[in-house]
Amino acid sequence: MAKLNKSLVTLARQAGGSFKTVSDRMKIADRLADRLLKMNIQIRDAGNLKTQHIALYIKSRLSENISKRTLQNEMAAIRAILRTAGKTFMANPEHEKLSNAALGISGTSREGTKVAIPDDVYKETLDKIREVDAGAAIAMELSRHLGLRTEETMQSVKSLMTWQKVLQSDQEKVRIVFGTKGGRPRDTTIIDRQTLLSVVNNAIRFMKNNNGKLIDKAGIHLAIERYRNIVREAGLVGKYAPHSLRYAYSRDAMKYHLDKGFSQKEAEALVSMDLGHGDGRGHYVTRVYNKISKDE
Repeated sequence: MAKLNKSLVTLARQAGGSFKTVSDRMKIADRLADRLLKMNIQIRDAGNLKTQHIALYIKSRLSENISKRTLQNEMAAIRAILRTAGKTFMANPEHEKLSNAALGISGTSREGTKVAIPDDVYKETLDKIREVDAGAAIAMELSRHLGLRTEETMQSVKSLMTWQKVLQSDQEKVRIVFGTKGGRPRDTTIIDRQTLLSVVNNAIRFMKNNNGKLIDKAGIHLAIERYRNIVREAGLVGKYAPHSLRYAYSRDAMKYHLDKGFSQKEAEALVSMDLGHGDGRGHYVTRVYNKISKDE
C-alpha cells in the first residue's frame, strides 16, 4: 500500500463510527489516494492535502457521472478524515472552496430510493434465506420486527435474554444497546409482542447451539459481511435492500402510535425515537422511511 493510501485509510479508521460507516470511509480514502496518484499529485501524507487536491478529486468523479448524492457522502467521509488529521479548516462544510455548493454537488434530496419491504416480498425472501442459513433468517426477522440496523442485528445476541424478559412482562419497549449508531442506546416500541417473542425465543435456542451467535464467524465484521451476502443473493437489493426491513418497522410503528391516539406530529416524533433518530427528526423519518413502492 502506497504511503498516502496507508495514511488516509488509517485516519478513516480512526474517525470512528459504525462498521459500515468506517468500512465505506476506508474505501473512499483508498480511492482518493489512488486518484490523486493518477493525477500525478505526489504527496505522501494526509497532512500535505490541499484544498485544490480535494476539489480536483471531486471534479474527476463528477466527470464520471457519479451521482451528487454519492459525492456528498464521499465529501462527508473526506471531511471526517480531514478533521481526524487536524485539518479542521478544510473540514468545515461551509469552506469557501470545499462546500458542497462550491464543488457543484449540492441540491440533492436525502430521501434515497429504498422503500418499506411489502409483506409478501418479505415472506418470500425469508423462506429463501431459511433454506440457506437459519441464523441469517432469524437476523432478518429481528431487523423487521424491531427496526434494527445490520450491525445492531448481529450484536443483538447480547440482549436476547433481556428482551425475552421484557416481552414476557407488560413493558412496552425493549432497549437496543449494542451496535447502535454513535453508541447511543434507544428504547424501541414493541409492535407485535407475540410474534417478536416467538422470534426472540427461536433466536435464543439457535444461538445456544451456534457458539452464541446468529452467524458463526470469527468477528462481527465477518458476520455482517456473511449476512449481507446471503440476503443480497436472496433478493434484498435496490429498493428492497436490508434497510427496507427497518422502513417496514417504521411504517408499522407509525400506525401503532396513531392507533394509540397520538397526533400525527407526536407519532412522527415517537417513530423517530424508536429508530434512534431523536424526536426532532419525525418529519424526515415520515417522508423517507414511510414511502411505499409504486408497484404496490
